[in-house]
Amino acid sequence: MTNDRKRPGQATRAFNRFARTLAGKRAMPVWALVHHVGRTSGKAYATPVAVLPAPDAFYVALPWGRGTDWVRNLRAAGGGRMVWKGTTYDVSEPTFVEKAEVLAIADPFRRQVLTRWALSDFLRVRRVPAGRF
Repeated sequence: MTNDRKRPGQATRAFNRFARTLAGKRAMPVWALVHHVGRTSGKAYATPVAVLPAPDAFYVALPWGRGTDWVRNLRAAGGGRMVWKGTTYDVSEPTFVEKAEVLAIADPFRRQVLTRWALSDFLRVRRVPAGRF
């Protein structure tokens, strides 16, 4: 199921302001903070996202679809930075992937959760450590 809403609702935006303070910290390994630059404004943004880490990539669920600004910004720039568990990573090659690819790398618990989740949009970004944030 794809949700093509361009912008999350007001409650989600309020939650994101709170999540931005926790995302990327060691205590919150489910969340990362994506740093990206606006396509036309050139303004720097930081967006909290739920991630599933793999050895050389992060997989990000896209509950608001492929058309959200942060996804479009990241793809237009060919990458950005992501802070996860206190470490900053350069991320590149943002690519939409099928749910099957995400299920293949998930541990048994996450695989069970993802199997029951109707969401089908995911983004894979390649990662390279860039140092501490």
